[in-house]
Amino acid sequence: MNRILKTTALAAAVMGVVGVAQAQEREQLRIVGSSTVYPFASYVVEEFGVTTDYQTPVIESTGSGGGLKLFCEGVGLDTPDITNASRRIKVSEFQRCQDNGVTDITEAKIGYDGIVLAEDASNEAVNFTRKQLFLALAAKVPQDGKLVANPYEKWSDIDPSLPDREIEVYGPPTTSGTRDAFEELVMEAGSEHFDIYGDEGYTNIRQDGAYIDAGENDNLIVQRLQENTTAFGIFGYSFLEENQDALTAATIEGVEPVPEAIGSGEYPVARSLFFYVKNQHADSVPSMYPYVNLFMSEKMIGPMGYLKGLGLIPLPEKMREQQREDIENREQLKLSDLK
Repeated sequence: MNRILKTTALAAAVMGVVGVAQAQEREQLRIVGSSTVYPFASYVVEEFGVTTDYQTPVIESTGSGGGLKLFCEGVGLDTPDITNASRRIKVSEFQRCQDNGVTDITEAKIGYDGIVLAEDASNEAVNFTRKQLFLALAAKVPQDGKLVANPYEKWSDIDPSLPDREIEVYGPPTTSGTRDAFEELVMEAGSEHFDIYGDEGYTNIRQDGAYIDAGENDNLIVQRLQENTTAFGIFGYSFLEENQDALTAATIEGVEPVPEAIGSGEYPVARSLFFYVKNQHADSVPSMYPYVNLFMSEKMIGPMGYLKGLGLIPLPEKMREQQREDIENREQLKLSDLK
């Protein structure tokens, strides 16, 4: 009798564990991250909800840095499953993930994007060099062999060929991958023209009102440019694609931000777009990999894919195939990959 009772109790305990495991599954995929990747991911989210039996994922635009911070908080259903990024994960962010137990991550590169400097369509296109943009936006600039607080008030103060207008630039906040990429590709590159900054590069952006933090919603930057027609805005190419009638894009180093130039790297302010998958959630969130496979499919990221129509610049065919293979194998991102 005691043996029967013990067996019954054991069976009940096992069923209880199974019940808890089932309760710990989450039907809805949770996605955070980049405002630049957000329009592409949102399209996939909606398509996924309509064409599969899974619930439509929950997606939030938090910026690349904000998304990676949430993603790396730990493993558990109260943390995101996927984070989008308009730049590659930093070594410090990867290490934070590792420290918090997020040790199995797969990186997916979805395509290319260009960072655009644009103004209202009533203006003629301006050609900027990265040196000029650096001098306009750096917190400190060289004057008489010293670094001083940026004194430039108008673009024409830097170069007479530039507009005789106040320097006003609406741009992303420090949590944004677009901001990170702009600092690297424009500010750091611009500072290399001046020996006074040394070998490290200088990326500090002025905070005296010339650069205006416009938040994570790039659509708001577009709206502000229509209200303030003398200002410029910084955002991803997809927002230019969506608002071509309302905006005029500047050329950088004489190169227009067009898909061919962005994809080839000729446009000097081009970057790759990513999302990161928390593989440790795969069993608990059954919809995760079906969503990832849809995102990486030819009908989404291919040359004739839906996302190209939204402004995504496709990867070369061999690279797309390699990315899909990495996803299929759940290739684990390593620290050495980032160095």
